[in-house]
Amino acid sequence: MSNVSEAVAKPSSKGTEAAVRATSSSPLDWLQRWLPKMVLGPTIISTLIFIYGYVIWTGVLSLTKSRFLPKYDFVGFLQYEKLLDNDRWMVASWNILVFGGLFILVCLALGVLMAILLDQRIRAEGAIRTVFLYPMALSFIVTGTAWKWILNPGLGLEKLMQDWGFDNFQFDWLVNPDMAVYTLVIAAVWQSSGFVMALFLAGLRGVDGSIVKAAQLDGASMPTIYRRIILPHLRPVFFSAFIILSHIAIKSFDLVMALTGGGPGYSTDLPATFMYVTSFSRGQMGLGSASAMMMLAVVLAILIPYLYSELRGKHHG
Repeated sequence: MSNVSEAVAKPSSKGTEAAVRATSSSPLDWLQRWLPKMVLGPTIISTLIFIYGYVIWTGVLSLTKSRFLPKYDFVGFLQYEKLLDNDRWMVASWNILVFGGLFILVCLALGVLMAILLDQRIRAEGAIRTVFLYPMALSFIVTGTAWKWILNPGLGLEKLMQDWGFDNFQFDWLVNPDMAVYTLVIAAVWQSSGFVMALFLAGLRGVDGSIVKAAQLDGASMPTIYRRIILPHLRPVFFSAFIILSHIAIKSFDLVMALTGGGPGYSTDLPATFMYVTSFSRGQMGLGSASAMMMLAVVLAILIPYLYSELRGKHHG
């Protein structure tokens, strides 16, 4: 009887396995397994080709004598040597240090200050927050064009003040080669400081209120609490804001073209505008590719420490 029962049991188990295999190989199961790959596949392939592929191609062109069209006569690092001897590139490099440094510092300072003010639960906080955030919804082309009108000595702020009777008032930074780069800072800070404020306001609202109450019971004033307790807790927010602002500063091509066009002369050139003009207007594709790779190196120098700190923090967590 036991042999019979085993014989009966074996076919049933085989039948069950066959049914499971049939179910697992059904069209619905196949679709569930392959649909995500089919949806993501074109995006992944496009990213590999049109981003990383072109980055590699740009690196290859930077080692050649390419001019108007690619030309694969490799010359080693000759284009990088020319780049470092190019006065216009040196001006662009200095400008990105001035523009980027002031832009990041002023945005962080204003963002923190506005976030602290809004954190006091003031009246009409929602409306004020919307006003501060609105410039971020505009493109840099719109921002640059608007500030070009405002700072134009013939029709903007200078003319307005003189029409009001301040005949000696002058604000000609837009046409002054020594001061024009600071107009980029003004426009960029106006657009981005509200976004930084939103980041810090979210961080402030995430601080445990019991810590603040305990400090107040110990007799600490609110400025001291913010300076010694709250702001040190927001170091991750500071770092994230720094990374985002650095990225905005490095890729500020459209703001420069709309506001100053790189002028007067090339006094407001940034690496992004230098790369565009050199590659597509002057027909020096090899030199322009070298400048693009230098920009990529700067981005990686900023991004890699950030990724390392994030991954290291998650690993220890």
